[in-house]
Amino acid sequence: MRAVVSKQPGGPDSLEIVELEPSTPGPKDVVLEVKAIGVNFPDFLIIQDKYQFKPERPFSPGGEVSGIVKSVGSDVSDLKVGDRVIGSCGWGGYRDELVIEASRCIPIPDAMPFDEASAFILTYGTSYYGLKRRGSPKPGDSLFILGAAGGVGVAAIELGKAMDLKVIAAVSTQDKLDFCLSKGADTGLVYPTGELDRDQQKELSNQIKTVSDGGVDIIYDAVGGAYAEPSLRAMNWEGRYLVVGFPAGIPKIPLNLTLLKSCDIRGVFWGAWARQFPDQYENDVKELFEFYLAGKIKPHISAKFPLEESAEAIKHLSERKATGKVVITT
Repeated sequence: MRAVVSKQPGGPDSLEIVELEPSTPGPKDVVLEVKAIGVNFPDFLIIQDKYQFKPERPFSPGGEVSGIVKSVGSDVSDLKVGDRVIGSCGWGGYRDELVIEASRCIPIPDAMPFDEASAFILTYGTSYYGLKRRGSPKPGDSLFILGAAGGVGVAAIELGKAMDLKVIAAVSTQDKLDFCLSKGADTGLVYPTGELDRDQQKELSNQIKTVSDGGVDIIYDAVGGAYAEPSLRAMNWEGRYLVVGFPAGIPKIPLNLTLLKSCDIRGVFWGAWARQFPDQYENDVKELFEFYLAGKIKPHISAKFPLEESAEAIKHLSERKATGKVVITT
């Protein structure tokens, strides 16, 4: 079987395709015939040793896959050969076959194609946990999404509308804003790119206040960097700032702003929460599939790449060319 591996720290071009022996499951494992792989920003970070987890090399990137159960371990009773599943593996997914613990697999509806399944659980799981359990949403609250055209951003748009929130999309180009409006955002803005000076930050904060009629209740920050402080300055009294990701860098926040607005800054680490609270996680996954089958959420896949072009897939995402999700197919 083929596997895309990282043998040394580096960018996407450092990845290599190797041939490996077919996989054999352990007692609690299954082997998946991988059909599709969701590409996520941590894939770009982990191959450079810039992610919070640093697997022993060689390893494959790729935290979420979809596929068909090919074989099962001796202790596995809740999955069988032929089942269609999502596999949440953290890393290791860029390959034709994947050994994964059965407990980390989720059966998918027959109506869900493999490409959408591979682009589903990480983005919607993160955004649902962030909004539902960390955002304390109330119907009518305003939700401001930084990086709204990305995978978790689009998921937050759809879920925000499903929760009866006023959704405001913030993106880097007008084309991306038009896309977000087509996915259900109520309004939005285009923010400047690059290093923001103090005048640009002040102007951005004023823009946010203008489009939100005075301020926002929930900020979903999947960007970080120089965009964080002006967003926080536009927050309403007792607002909730959700920390999701840092593609623009890890920001430094003046904590006096949280005092002046009596607001909260709340981390969103979906994976760690899911491991600590499996019953709540299973309930949220069930609700997400209900949203999907009701047509309220649907992964938007803007680009597909074959496995041999995995490096190009990661580049496409890291260069912010994607709207929604990028998927690798085997």
